[in-house]
Amino acid sequence: MTGRTYESAGVSLATAESIVGRLRAAVESTGAESFGGFAGLYRLDASRFLAASTDSVGSKLMLSRRAGKLRWAGMDLAAHCINDVVCSGAEPLFLLDYVAANRIDEEQVVELVEGAAEVCAEAGCALIGGETAELPGIYQPGELDFAGTCVGMVDRDRVIDGSRCNAGDVVVGLPSSGLHTNGFSLVRDLLGEEDIDAELLLAPHRLYVNEVRDLRTAADVRALAHVTGGGILGNLSRVLPDGLEARIEWNSWERPRVFGWLTDRGVAEDELRRVFNLGIGMCAVVPVAPEGALVIGELA
Repeated sequence: MTGRTYESAGVSLATAESIVGRLRAAVESTGAESFGGFAGLYRLDASRFLAASTDSVGSKLMLSRRAGKLRWAGMDLAAHCINDVVCSGAEPLFLLDYVAANRIDEEQVVELVEGAAEVCAEAGCALIGGETAELPGIYQPGELDFAGTCVGMVDRDRVIDGSRCNAGDVVVGLPSSGLHTNGFSLVRDLLGEEDIDAELLLAPHRLYVNEVRDLRTAADVRALAHVTGGGILGNLSRVLPDGLEARIEWNSWERPRVFGWLTDRGVAEDELRRVFNLGIGMCAVVPVAPEGALVIGELA
């Protein structure tokens, strides 16, 4: 029996990778730096960069609405965008959000924004505004979308871009809270119309600002990878120099139980590794792991 896959649920990671490659020349022609990273960098002056990232909650939002957990979805958005900016070494400054629907439900918008504001406050990131749009004909009745852009700032000598990584460096894993905000087209396909176990499937995306700050105090952090679509290896490859690859010890940490749920539903191990975070939401590459750090692999 063929295992259940992300592509069979309608999402192609290969297409996403191809699009990035085709857009590179156009984007870099504008003077952009670090295209393809977790955050784009804009040279503010001789010593500082702005770092920015845009993302959405994706189809997890559909399950969050069904389960009455839109506040959690707001938390997902802020954590996802802020974590991406943190991967560049930047401190988050502010977040803008965008809510769109066939028809706007005021209570739903309030829940989303309040959830985002809670995570922004934890990160020391201001939620300074956004846009709310009613778009009948584009969005299906009853559904909505929630996206955002986070902007941060980093000193030139504090940028983390993976360029200093070497063979023998170790990969430190920061645990996830579960699925975070990726792979939900497949999850929805597996779930169908069953009741949603929100604690299992919809736990809010974990914020890593404070853990990254602490790790940078204790170690020389040479690369950071936010484990989103593409899994651990796919996201580490985005920040490693050519010629280096990460070798992961897949049994070196305990997976949250939701990944057992996916296995029981027919998702094969190689697909789990390709699509999901498997319990590691952020990876850091360091030459020497600080005491107590969870080492999950090394570079070769």
